[in-house]
Amino acid sequence: MAAWTHDTLVAGVRAGDRRALARAITLIENADPLAYEIVRELYPETGRSYVVGMTGPPGVGKSSLLSALIRHVRGEGASAGVISVDPSSPFTRGALLGDRIRLADHFLDPAVFIRSMGTRGHLGGLAEATLQAALVLDAAGKDIVFIETVGTGQSEIGIVTIADTVVLVLMPGSGDSIQALKAGIMEIPDVIAVNKCDHPAAKTMVNEVSSILALDPDRSWRPPILLTEAVRGEGIAELWEKVGEHQQHLEESGLLAGRRAEHLAGEVFAVASARAKTHLERTVAGNEELARLLEAVQRRELDPLTAVREIMEKVFHIYGDPNGTDTR
Repeated sequence: MAAWTHDTLVAGVRAGDRRALARAITLIENADPLAYEIVRELYPETGRSYVVGMTGPPGVGKSSLLSALIRHVRGEGASAGVISVDPSSPFTRGALLGDRIRLADHFLDPAVFIRSMGTRGHLGGLAEATLQAALVLDAAGKDIVFIETVGTGQSEIGIVTIADTVVLVLMPGSGDSIQALKAGIMEIPDVIAVNKCDHPAAKTMVNEVSSILALDPDRSWRPPILLTEAVRGEGIAELWEKVGEHQQHLEESGLLAGRRAEHLAGEVFAVASARAKTHLERTVAGNEELARLLEAVQRRELDPLTAVREIMEKVFHIYGDPNGTDTR
């Protein structure tokens, strides 16, 4: 095919063309100016897909469970898009595609589009491009958009800012799962899957998770806990049923629109903050006077907050006290 243009890409995405989707997401990942124009034009046509986040510690079987869920929703006649946010190579900053191999059964399905995206060094594994890629899949008419996170650090928190329903996957007998419980991750899921249900400690983990959830009795939605076995497909239909019940709860309570509005506003601030930080770092690095401020802090000749105030005044023309109050 001839080189993609703005018009052919937009038309291709609207038609669900896999090559157009792949090209558009590549442009998004590369922060190409054409991607900005494409997303801007397609954005009014979004908001129709239901976004399900899959998160949890590494090694608990998220990809296998996701593959089983895709098979299930396809059996119901729904189309699916998948964004798998993978660990990045510290050398190439590309995506390591080992987990993606587990989704290979769906590569040839024309109603399923799967894309791995490297975290590219972004905190928590959720790249700025993830939301835009989800919007493109939404505009392409995918009924369900799954977002699978790397499952480390802040990524479990980050998924909340994109997904309508968050599925937390845990595995019995996993030290990482216990650490997740201790780290307060239990505050974010809407549905919990304890995978590898034939493990001797599976029921014990369900009881532990139930005890933790009981500490927050005021939640309007109490996350159900499902036992699953992804490889054999056990508990998959029940898990998807609970996702549907959560969607119904959000819609009937009027919370879905509010949640999406809050997420989009949060994403605007997150992206703006990231770009402001990049601009700040570049400006300070290229300005000898500002660089000397950092050196003075490092020598303990100047306190950090005073340095912040002076940098903010010079870079952003924000005048205020060290706590950030604008006094103009």
